[in-house]
Amino acid sequence: MKELNSQITQNKLRNKFLNVGVKMFGPETIFFSNDTKIGKNVTIEPYVVIGKNVKIGNNVIIKSFSHLESCIIENKVEVGPYARIRPNTILKEGSKIGNFVEVKKSTVGKRTKVNHLSYIGDSEIGKSVNIGAGTITCNYDGVKKSKTKISDNVFIGSNSSLVAPLTIDRESIIGAGSVITKNVKKKSLALTRTLQTEIKNYKRK
Repeated sequence: MKELNSQITQNKLRNKFLNVGVKMFGPETIFFSNDTKIGKNVTIEPYVVIGKNVKIGNNVIIKSFSHLESCIIENKVEVGPYARIRPNTILKEGSKIGNFVEVKKSTVGKRTKVNHLSYIGDSEIGKSVNIGAGTITCNYDGVKKSKTKISDNVFIGSNSSLVAPLTIDRESIIGAGSVITKNVKKKSLALTRTLQTEIKNYKRK
């Protein structure tokens, strides 16, 4: 009976959003909450789950296999596929969260891109920031959570670890493969790498 009631509720919600112009592919695979709010010209692809307290703006695309809960998605945002947007997250206008990205308790600024394979937690990210693939914010030391602050127009190279508490000032660049533990000043290049070793004509024993 419980399962039947849930199915009836979901069908009502799906019809409600279809009737106000939400574009859905495979609506039977999409799940809403009673308090879901959705704006105009929104597209939702198959296998999306929208939990409680989610507000979605206008001209938004939610791609397949994404999970959203307790978050605000502003206008012209693209999410997914395979994205997880956790509570207390705000995705500002024009931002993009790509595949296999998790965002928790963070603000992602206007036109900022976190395209793939990243974890962003307890962070404030400014406008027009590029977060490279494999970047993570190291926000938990086993005792407490700390914040990462990234200002406007910063470029974070792929496979970087940002160890909070940390502030990266505007227009800075983080070299790929870096572990950043100290604040970075504006318009700076910061990187941490060991020298590459090459042994010529090497033969395995």
